[in-house]
Amino acid sequence: MRLFFVLAVLAASTFCTPASAEEVQTADSLSLQEVVVTGTRNATDVRHLPYTVNVIGRQTLTEQQQTSVLPTVMQQVPGLFVTSRSIMGYGVSTGAAGGISLRGLTGGAGQMLVLIDGHPQYNGVYGHPISDSYQTLMADRVEVLRGPASVLYGSNAMGGVLNIVTRSMHEDGVRTHINLGAGSYGTVQAEASNQIRSGRFSSTVAMQYGRTDNHRPHTGFEQYGGYVKLGYDINDHWNAAVDLDLTHWNASNPGTVTLPKLENDQWITRGAASLTIENHFDKTSGALSIYDNFGRHKINDGYNQEGGTPQTDLFHSKDAVAGVSWYQSAQFFEGNRVTVGIDYQHIYGRAWYTNRETGETVTTQRRLMQSAHSHENEVAGYVDFRQDLTQWFTVDAGLRYDHHSTAGGEWVPQAGIVCRPLNTGTLKASVSKSFRNPNTREMYMYGTANHDSLRAERLWNYELSWRHGLGGFSYAVNLFYIKGDNMIQTVAGRNINTGEIKNYGLELEAQYTINSHWILKTNHSFLHMENPVVAAPKYKGFLGANFRQDKWSIIAGLQYINSLYTAVGDNEQKENFCLLNATVNYDICKNIGLWLRGENLLAQSYEINLGYPMSRATFMGGVNINF
Repeated sequence: MRLFFVLAVLAASTFCTPASAEEVQTADSLSLQEVVVTGTRNATDVRHLPYTVNVIGRQTLTEQQQTSVLPTVMQQVPGLFVTSRSIMGYGVSTGAAGGISLRGLTGGAGQMLVLIDGHPQYNGVYGHPISDSYQTLMADRVEVLRGPASVLYGSNAMGGVLNIVTRSMHEDGVRTHINLGAGSYGTVQAEASNQIRSGRFSSTVAMQYGRTDNHRPHTGFEQYGGYVKLGYDINDHWNAAVDLDLTHWNASNPGTVTLPKLENDQWITRGAASLTIENHFDKTSGALSIYDNFGRHKINDGYNQEGGTPQTDLFHSKDAVAGVSWYQSAQFFEGNRVTVGIDYQHIYGRAWYTNRETGETVTTQRRLMQSAHSHENEVAGYVDFRQDLTQWFTVDAGLRYDHHSTAGGEWVPQAGIVCRPLNTGTLKASVSKSFRNPNTREMYMYGTANHDSLRAERLWNYELSWRHGLGGFSYAVNLFYIKGDNMIQTVAGRNINTGEIKNYGLELEAQYTINSHWILKTNHSFLHMENPVVAAPKYKGFLGANFRQDKWSIIAGLQYINSLYTAVGDNEQKENFCLLNATVNYDICKNIGLWLRGENLLAQSYEINLGYPMSRATFMGGVNINF
């Protein structure tokens, strides 16, 4: 019944009065003429790619005054869900939130890849994204490719990729922005950025601070960090850029409401640095980049509040995913584009324990079973071929060979077709393989470790989509079927390749620009999982409205989650909830604006992580200063 209602609304909306073409091009996140870099490496019209890509621009990322990109991305992208346990901060280790899932494939299992400017970002020990690292201060836009992307990005890109494209200054001048806010439970956020462009030189410098007591005792969070990017245009065809993102946070995990904990504290530092040299010519373009994603973690596992004993040891880890990436894309004849590339990654991870009082490394037999020191290497080459056979028909095919120093080699093919029967309509069909190599934890840590026989997880994705624009109204429908095997599971106390995945679903998107003041957005995802996993709802729906007039802007969104698994297996548990969020912005003058944000305005009682109740209604207010 819900699906019928949604389709009826979409059909009825096609008869509404459209807005002007200029308004649609400015505001339409479903535009058929969006240029994206995710899914092809070089800037390409999305109408010629067989992939499903969502683009969330900086205006959308910042208008709700969120310090992290993830809450906004979750609203805008159907099928994508991010777990949470508090107002601010996701944390790591047991009980952590920030798990990113797409179509039932989770970042916690290393099956969802986060990129910064196309460079993989994940913990080298545990092989999953670290969600507190993905701050709005660095982002110009976020591109989400729904579905496998292993041909271009290798391991972990099974469910899709979330690519944060960083900020750059393109016009001469100086821009400075300051955002200050405070609200419920002692929450404070502050951000300042400065951008300069002078001739061939450009720079972006940004700093961020945030802290909160959160809504439960012993769940405080504090974070501070910064981002620096320096760019130089060598000439009309070559440019270079270097950037560094560094953040540190302190987080506490209170445990579940039935088993609260004390001293479960974390001190985490994450960083990402890169050097990129790009070339742009009429018939060819490419880039060479060197990058390093690194981190240091110190964790006190804490103890049960009732009858527990404080830990005598602290867990430590160091990790890095460092690499070199080169690609070159060329057009050999009309309607053709060939991209070739080579990737190399050095994946480093080390974990150990130290005594809390002396700081000495603990060498008891129990701790030795939970330690690891690993270096893995991964090298790959790929080619992607795209050809416009006619003005309305495009074929695309790609192949990657990836070799992991422990898991061995993997061939990864993909193919797709794009048909444009209408100037404003695009039909896409694709089939693609993806994979995930085993991580350091699975191969070397704890009693379940197995580095002798673990091989890559494998998955095939089949997809069919239709996207259409009608003046101020646009919509998209997407069908997918996923089948995977060789999934790594723990059986009889040992990690082995034995699990299977079979998911299929439907995704819907629509946007209607009523006039220069009103924009309505909605997206819906329906997911069936043969083997359910935690943090993957069967249904996720979002309805949003943007209103702008004179000095006012109001952004409101209603999100409904149905059958969110918080536990699977014999004690399966699900959650249903509906969240209403809204942000009001008011420009006092050209340079100063006020904002007010309310979340969970319906005061819903719900959990996303089992045993971690979320807060009722919360409020934040602040000021924006631009000069």
